[in-house]
Amino acid sequence: MPCGEDWLSHPLGIVQGFFAQNGVNPDWEKKVIEYFKEKLKENNAPKWVPSLNEVPLHYLKPNSFVKFRCMVQDMFDPEFYMGVYETVNRNTKARVLHFGKYRDVAECGPQQEVDLNSPRTTTLERQTFYCVPVPGESMWVKEAYVNANQARVSPSTSYTPSRHKRSYEDDEDMDLQPSKQKDQHMGARQAGNVGGLQWCGEPKRLETEASSGQQLSSLNLSSPFDLNFPLPGEKGPACLVKVYEDWDCFKVNDVLELYGILSVDPVLSILNNDERDASSLLDPMECTDMAEEQRVHSPPASLVPRIHVVLAQKLQHINPLLPACLNKEESKTCKFVSGFMSELSPVRAELLGFLTHALLGDSLAAEYLILHLISTVYTRRDVLPLGKFTVNLSGCPRNSTFTEHLYRIIQHLVPASFRLQMTIENMNHLKFIPHKDYTANRLVSGLLQLPSNTSLVIDETLLEQGQLDTPGVHNVTALSNLITWQKVDYDFSYHQMEFPCNINVFITSEGRSLLPADCQIHLQPQLMPPNMEEYMNSLLSAVLPSVLNKFRIYLTLLRFLDYSISDEITKAVEDDFVEMRKNDPQSITADDLHQLLIVAR
Repeated sequence: MPCGEDWLSHPLGIVQGFFAQNGVNPDWEKKVIEYFKEKLKENNAPKWVPSLNEVPLHYLKPNSFVKFRCMVQDMFDPEFYMGVYETVNRNTKARVLHFGKYRDVAECGPQQEVDLNSPRTTTLERQTFYCVPVPGESMWVKEAYVNANQARVSPSTSYTPSRHKRSYEDDEDMDLQPSKQKDQHMGARQAGNVGGLQWCGEPKRLETEASSGQQLSSLNLSSPFDLNFPLPGEKGPACLVKVYEDWDCFKVNDVLELYGILSVDPVLSILNNDERDASSLLDPMECTDMAEEQRVHSPPASLVPRIHVVLAQKLQHINPLLPACLNKEESKTCKFVSGFMSELSPVRAELLGFLTHALLGDSLAAEYLILHLISTVYTRRDVLPLGKFTVNLSGCPRNSTFTEHLYRIIQHLVPASFRLQMTIENMNHLKFIPHKDYTANRLVSGLLQLPSNTSLVIDETLLEQGQLDTPGVHNVTALSNLITWQKVDYDFSYHQMEFPCNINVFITSEGRSLLPADCQIHLQPQLMPPNMEEYMNSLLSAVLPSVLNKFRIYLTLLRFLDYSISDEITKAVEDDFVEMRKNDPQSITADDLHQLLIVAR
């Protein structure tokens, strides 16, 4: 049993211990995962793991154990790597076995070289996800995670802060690499890469080195690297996530919590430049395509770090005030949940009062807003999403900051949200639908690439008269499809691919909305504050933080609770429906019954 090793700062040492004990027997991999699972169960251990969401990259030690809360934005093709490889000492001819798992660059000492023809070498496969921080994550969520985290980090000496600030162009320019570092990594550069793992050869200077800068600029690759965040103004690191086990369980737009080993080896950037140099000897057109794909799939590690995943779990929600798992079975036994159940009625009454004030005294609109905020697609019948409840709040004052401040209130209640200002210019120019870029072989993100349970607030009060062009019409259609079918059709050029989603859409408008809605309610303000900003600010500051947290727990928890109707109630609903149809068959349809059932739910 490896001991004495610090699992947070030297996880690869722990892995080495298990590998050394078990040799080529594949059991060592299971033991590594079990070891870290047990470690994370220890008293508050997850809080001691530094998080890429909160800690700047240059404060984190390379090859340390980190966590990352993220959304899968894209999935690249699987890559091969050397699972086990053998090095030979050039002087003593001694042979040593190494593991390639959880590593980007093969490890070998000064006198060692990798024996590529060794019969003991095994090639394995891993999957790469491109992950971004959760789009639209609310400030209170970020703050709660920061406050809960106990990890103490200081700037890493082996990874200088100046690298953090360098731009992508600098990374492209070989001459900015200090010459000592260049010599150090020349061996690795010259050897190239086999099976996803780069290896070290004899250090030799290459003639391509001096000219590489010119070749890169002639390829016009100096454009800043686009991190491909779905929403504008998002911050945080994007990561290339290497997954070794059960990658079939994850799909695009899933929200994950990852624990793994951080890889920010500067060699990665140099090796990628080398591959581009090599490819530039090929056909120039093909070369530009390859170089573009290479640039996107292997960005500088200082800009897009790599995480080699040891443990990954799919998050049902990102509310830090609740336990991560809220399965139907678990929620019955969970002490936290059963304790909160007794408070549901008083919390709801307080929330209703709070939202009534936010909606200028309209308590009916507040009731519908609560129903909207706790709605979720609980199942699908063929193409029909059951449980969605899109509300259109009409009668919102035009040219007022009311809608903006109402969104701020919603932001304080839900874990992730986005306000879409529906102006003619935005509709014509913003990219709503993700599309496949075949040159770079990646999915280029769009505004509607959002994780489940995001609140999308569409502000139609800003709509002026004007002309929608073709992209504008496509965008309006995409919003309508999202609302009606809870799906977004991603554009793969030659075909559309359907991605089901679960996004709560709330529309504010002056008259009835252009977009479909399950329910329209006209705002009837009981008061009109002269200064809207002051009014909303005082409303927020009057609520105790503990009460605000109860509202947040209430709105997240209710989506996951079990709900069922007894046989007697089903019979009563049927009788009522027949009775209503008897009096006036036109007055109520099956769709109306469906809406009534959702409201009742």
